[in-house]
Amino acid sequence: MLPSHLWYVSYGSNMSRRRLGCYLAGGTPPGSMRTYAGARDRTMPTADHAVTLPGSLYFAGESRTWGGGVAFYDHDSPGETAGRAYLLTIGQFVDVANQEMHRPADPDDPLEEVLLTGLPGERHQAGPGHYETLVRVGEHEGLPMLTFTAPHGMHAVPHTAPRPAYLAMLAEGLREAHRWDAERIEGYFEARSVQDQPIR
Repeated sequence: MLPSHLWYVSYGSNMSRRRLGCYLAGGTPPGSMRTYAGARDRTMPTADHAVTLPGSLYFAGESRTWGGGVAFYDHDSPGETAGRAYLLTIGQFVDVANQEMHRPADPDDPLEEVLLTGLPGERHQAGPGHYETLVRVGEHEGLPMLTFTAPHGMHAVPHTAPRPAYLAMLAEGLREAHRWDAERIEGYFEARSVQDQPIR
């Protein structure tokens, strides 16, 4: 039987459970300029765990939600990236991905059928957008672990500094999932050239 669930791995603001809740149940994250409609299935994940991914986190672009740069993941660059894996239905994962791209949830999204039948290979480009490249980063309890990121690598675009409200969401997720203290979080961001941004 084909799986109906997968592990969504966040390395950005969705490491915060309440931030992810806005994608699922709808709402406005603290400090955000955007209200989310939510997913078709508004159930919060029944399981999650901390993960460390091979590859590098970087900040680029200009967020319409937060202002400033947002987090992307380069699976092919050396380094380690802290993340949090949530157990979601495939439909929920697709709805989160659509909202990342400022689109409404779509029951006819072809990505859902792709995932229900199994991701072809370790990487799948669903479109040209910032978060439309899916990367399979592992497996846990027999289910695939997937994240989404930009189609380009970290050296292909200028890096931009994230805003404090966005970093605060990342920091909240790192505290929840990895139990990091403020000093370790500061060091994690500092190593990614955002040391000038205050952590709250």
